[in-house]
Amino acid sequence: MSEWQAGSIDGITYTYGYCDELNPLRFRLPLLQLGLAPPAMRTACELGFGHGVSVNIHAAGSVAEWFGTDFNQSHASFAQQLTQCAGSQARLFAQSFAEFCTRDDLPKFDFIGMHGIWSWVSGETRALIADFIARKLNDGGVVYMSYNTQPGWATMLPVRELMNCHFQASTRLEAHGHAPTEMQVRTHVAAALDFVKTVVATQPGYAVVNPLVAERVDALSREDPRYLAHEYFNRDWQPTTFWQVTSSLAVSGLTYGCSADYRDHVDDINLNPAQRTLLAGIPDTALRETVRDFCINRSMRRDYWVKGSRALGEGERQTALRAHRVMLALPRDSVLLKVRGALGEATLPESTYGPVLDALASHHPASLADIEKSVHGRGITLPLIVKAVTLLAGAGVVLNVQDEGQIERARPSSEKLNAAICDEALRHGDVQFLVSPVS
Repeated sequence: MSEWQAGSIDGITYTYGYCDELNPLRFRLPLLQLGLAPPAMRTACELGFGHGVSVNIHAAGSVAEWFGTDFNQSHASFAQQLTQCAGSQARLFAQSFAEFCTRDDLPKFDFIGMHGIWSWVSGETRALIADFIARKLNDGGVVYMSYNTQPGWATMLPVRELMNCHFQASTRLEAHGHAPTEMQVRTHVAAALDFVKTVVATQPGYAVVNPLVAERVDALSREDPRYLAHEYFNRDWQPTTFWQVTSSLAVSGLTYGCSADYRDHVDDINLNPAQRTLLAGIPDTALRETVRDFCINRSMRRDYWVKGSRALGEGERQTALRAHRVMLALPRDSVLLKVRGALGEATLPESTYGPVLDALASHHPASLADIEKSVHGRGITLPLIVKAVTLLAGAGVVLNVQDEGQIERARPSSEKLNAAICDEALRHGDVQFLVSPVS
């Protein structure tokens, strides 16, 4: 059975995006805050890597050996070409999950990542992925998974179904069992969107009682057709609650670690006092996170899951936090002390964040211990530094940094990959990211 017959959109390629949360450096800080020991990164895997921008950046910019698959041959060929140019150790395949996850030549992994995939595959495939994680994730390993969730998607479910019905009807009439071409997919996606806009313009009862629907449908018109095709028009498309995902991953031996969105780690910008009190009184993790999603009307979760991670003693935790390294990603003078959470935009206090930013103004990597020394005598404690760095990293102002030995080992492949991306940009500008051996 072809992927098209199985319900996947393979007639049009996906976008050339980069996903921060798939960078294994990112999970260290939040896990340390929880008192969990991050795994040593030797092997990693990305399931459904698209054009392979993220997986190639992470393979070239680190010392880990990366593996991955994407069923779309065009995606995989582009990703493999980047790997060859970088001379990295990445081993990337053009296989379905059913083929890749049952290979007998794969190592066990310290990190497995998948961005969006969980929402776009069948229940059978989700079970296959859960089994793969159970067999192939090392003890102490981490899984990153993002997925569409409820209740944020609730009002758009009927809209998506309407668009998909129109799309499927059009392709059945035209394709006669064959996968449509990219131009046909683009045409059918545009026609489905226009059809839904026409329906909404008649002011149907559903749109009247859900007034934000018209605004969200109109916003879809500004999205890349490639994104729309893969996001909305796969046969399998299911926003799942945190409770459902927890149940599905139980067989994998995973427990919830934390959100991969750093801003989620500061409740002040996301939850009002009554909501914070409510959540503090819910001991069950799955129920608490499901209620939290209701509080902020979350439509997409980005989560880290852990497999039997070792708990750190308080002294060991503080030592590891002080050793954590970061650097400033923007000119100091251009940093705005603003951050957006679920409650809207919040202003960060200059008295705390100003000195922390000043400590990083040289743009050289600095440990949290270095920052602590720089702000000594200002009443800025280690917990305040950790909170500040977390929010600044969540806003893209600060980057996590690996150690000097890893930087030097990653430098040659990083330079080769960047040269290949810049050469590619002479022909088209789809890839808009470069790799740093530092971050």
